[in-house]
Amino acid sequence: MLSAIPQQPPRVMRLVVCGTDTDVGKTVVSALLVEGLGARYWKPVQSGMEGGGDTGRVAALLELPAERIVPEAYRLAAPVSPHWAAEREGVAIDPARLALPLGDGPLVVECAGGLLVPLRRDWLQIEQIARWGLPVVLVARSGLGTLNHTLLSLEALRQRRIPVLGLVLNGEPHPDNPRTLAELGGVPVLAELPPLEPLTRDSLRRQWLRCEGFRSLER
Repeated sequence: MLSAIPQQPPRVMRLVVCGTDTDVGKTVVSALLVEGLGARYWKPVQSGMEGGGDTGRVAALLELPAERIVPEAYRLAAPVSPHWAAEREGVAIDPARLALPLGDGPLVVECAGGLLVPLRRDWLQIEQIARWGLPVVLVARSGLGTLNHTLLSLEALRQRRIPVLGLVLNGEPHPDNPRTLAELGGVPVLAELPPLEPLTRDSLRRQWLRCEGFRSLER
């Protein structure tokens, strides 16, 4: 069993949302957390600008005012890994430009892809997360295949002593995976999010109110 990672939410919640893989629902979870916590939203590195990128999608979904959106440090056109998207544009991602934004109040930082995604060929996303010093909400799929991906991700975070607030599982509810992940991963399952149809600000707010695990993030 993996050792439990201490969970000590700061008084003003600032957290990082990362996934076990691409397309696991990080942006939906980030929007839910922004709405529930009344937080600002920041996607530091965006690769792929269709539809305005994730920043544009979250802003439109939640009807956020400009002061609750932190502009991306890097906006890269190609929908590929950040390091390659940057190389294609002749850009080298500089960790100094990824310093946490100034300002008071809660902050939700959405990462690009999974933990070991390279931001450049000598700098992994998990190294940037460690530099920020913020706790992580890890987003994973609910169904088949999630155990391996999620436990490996938790192991990578544990090895770097990055605190994990908990897991959010996206997709149709699974009868055993939440229990197995909580027991073997040593972290709580904050929420199991079913597919939301329609996906709206109101449907996200209802999910926030239904999920008791999110109460720990408000304290």
